[in-house]
Amino acid sequence: MSGIYIHIPFCKQACYYCNFYFSTSLKKKTELLDCLAKEIVLRKEELNNDVVETIYFGGGTPSILSTQEINNLIEAVYENFKVIDNPEITLEANPDDLSEEKIKELAASKINRLSIGVQSFFERDLKLMNRAHNAEESKKCLEIATQYFSNISVDLIYGIPDCSNEQWTENIHTALSYGVPHISSYALTVEPDTALERFIDKGVIKNVDDDKAEEQFLILTDELNAAGFIHYELSNFGKEDFFSKNNSAYWLGKSYLGIGPAAHSFDGVQRSWNVQNNTKYIKNILENELPIQREVLSVTDRYNEYVMTGLRTIWGVSLQRVESEFGKNYAKYLQMQAQKYIDQELLFIEDEVLKTTRKGKFLSDGLASDLFMLNLK
Repeated sequence: MSGIYIHIPFCKQACYYCNFYFSTSLKKKTELLDCLAKEIVLRKEELNNDVVETIYFGGGTPSILSTQEINNLIEAVYENFKVIDNPEITLEANPDDLSEEKIKELAASKINRLSIGVQSFFERDLKLMNRAHNAEESKKCLEIATQYFSNISVDLIYGIPDCSNEQWTENIHTALSYGVPHISSYALTVEPDTALERFIDKGVIKNVDDDKAEEQFLILTDELNAAGFIHYELSNFGKEDFFSKNNSAYWLGKSYLGIGPAAHSFDGVQRSWNVQNNTKYIKNILENELPIQREVLSVTDRYNEYVMTGLRTIWGVSLQRVESEFGKNYAKYLQMQAQKYIDQELLFIEDEVLKTTRKGKFLSDGLASDLFMLNLK
């Protein structure tokens, strides 16, 4: 089973914290959409007849497209790949794009999952992040969307400067009040070369407080656990049967094909990525050339990726899989490196699987990096 990711590199405006690839100019939208459909055709042999179980529209802001434009791309996938009978088809959407009419149109399409970028229900937070929507639009769109879609994910951001723990708890409770079965939540991160970094450097916006972010992460895990959600990945919480199949495939090392500028692909051994430039992407595709760079992963690279993704999830890192797939030296090294964190109660081993404790979850990326193999002779 494989997945297809389609990157829509357009947004109405730039969020201050975002470092994903996108353009706020829609001048080349029609041309680029034609090229997305053409890239799907050009790459139809790459999955080796594997069956597609997920289609994911990410960005950028995919909901900026009309429903017909989205449907055209879905049809291009169906025409060129084998697709299971009931695939998970997700559309990332911003609340300001989700009018009742648009929601009804999407519900009548093959889209069966919405991932809605709410981020916060407080106006001050939304303005600080330069989001295109307001809190009222978020509430209205959730009220309507939950009438037409049973599979909805809400994005929330914690660790926002001046957002108290009480306000953060209110954000969580507001999202839960709509009965959504999935929540993705991320710490506000100061990425290089973003407006947020520049505003912090100038003292316009307070810097992110890592201790406050960790407090709010623990509040999040406790509140969602009490509400019946399963914390299946560091930033993702779902009710039973509502885990994101698309994202779970990434973390479990399944193959996926990335379509569009800046989109990444993985076939189990090789990683590839498209050029991060709309103009160059269009030029290459029109010339029947794939604007791709490729990297063959070494055994060490694949071990490091497995440790990184595994520690972020409830599935953990299987010591038996490390030994069988990468070798005894890797398994021995992993256990040796992990022991100090087991002693600190940040990691634990259960049924030959290495996992993070409640205390270690927030630190999982840092812990993973210390378990990486740098050079094995």
